[in-house]
Amino acid sequence: MGKVLVFVQHDQGRVLKGSLCALSAARQLATAWGSEGIVALVLGPGAKTAADEVSHFGVQSVLYSDSPLFERYRSEPYGRAIALAASQLGASTVVALANSTGKDCLPRVSVLLDAAQASDITAVNGDGTLKRPMYAGNIMADVELQSANRVVSVRGTAFPPAERGSAPPGSVGELPLAGDAELHEQPRFGEVLGYELSKAERPELADAEIVVSGGRALASAENFQKVIFPLADALKAAVGASRAAVDSGYAPNDWQVGQTGKVVAPNLYIAVGISGAIQHLAGMKDSKVIVAINKDPDAPIFEVADYGLVADLFQVAPELTTAVAGIRS
Repeated sequence: MGKVLVFVQHDQGRVLKGSLCALSAARQLATAWGSEGIVALVLGPGAKTAADEVSHFGVQSVLYSDSPLFERYRSEPYGRAIALAASQLGASTVVALANSTGKDCLPRVSVLLDAAQASDITAVNGDGTLKRPMYAGNIMADVELQSANRVVSVRGTAFPPAERGSAPPGSVGELPLAGDAELHEQPRFGEVLGYELSKAERPELADAEIVVSGGRALASAENFQKVIFPLADALKAAVGASRAAVDSGYAPNDWQVGQTGKVVAPNLYIAVGISGAIQHLAGMKDSKVIVAINKDPDAPIFEVADYGLVADLFQVAPELTTAVAGIRS
């Protein structure tokens, strides 16, 4: 069994917490599958800084590239670079975070490596099989990958972030792109015509300890801001939304929590005016404590909630905001 390659994502050199969770999963995979060690790959602006950081997390070596080819994410060059690094580092397994980037490029890596893939795993079993959710999390399947090459995406909320080790750091080197004749700046890779980075003063949704989410019952974008924002600010929480709220234009797409949005598992999740459709529950039911506010006593959200309040959200949410603000002041 070869090595395990972890594709590490970062933001201008700052390693994402989710990639450290993927690294934890990679360690478990390496143990379960008898792999020869863990190596890593970092791409994009600030890759050298992130590679230096990752080298302290118990990896044997790290390859990086800050080539203009990786300045903005595009699935084909990223996928080809990951496959190239796997070949150069002697890795038979590729692991990455199951976020939008991982979900987009890993299937391409699987094709390039002729590998079997397991997506969005939540655990590594003692016998080497992988646990992953199916049917919006209603079924947990144990999957065995029998191919010589394997690709695995990891649900970040299911594994703890890896911690820095005390051992000497792994070696850091630049990925030689000449190893793939097709991996160069070609029009066929497409061109990024525009790039807009969303910024917010609140915590990042996927990493937040507290999340306040709003649903379609808020009835408008103005009500969403009027009700959800003050409560989130009082709790120093991230803001989320149901798919129905996003589809109705009350909140942007990157706030969506659910099967087709982001998966979160904060210490506290407050669902305001969310009915609790299966699609939404798949993205938040692993939260430590779930609080639901809904005027419908039969709403499915109450089946998973630790605390439920059957009431008018427009009355009780502002009262809760005032109470929290008073406690924190």
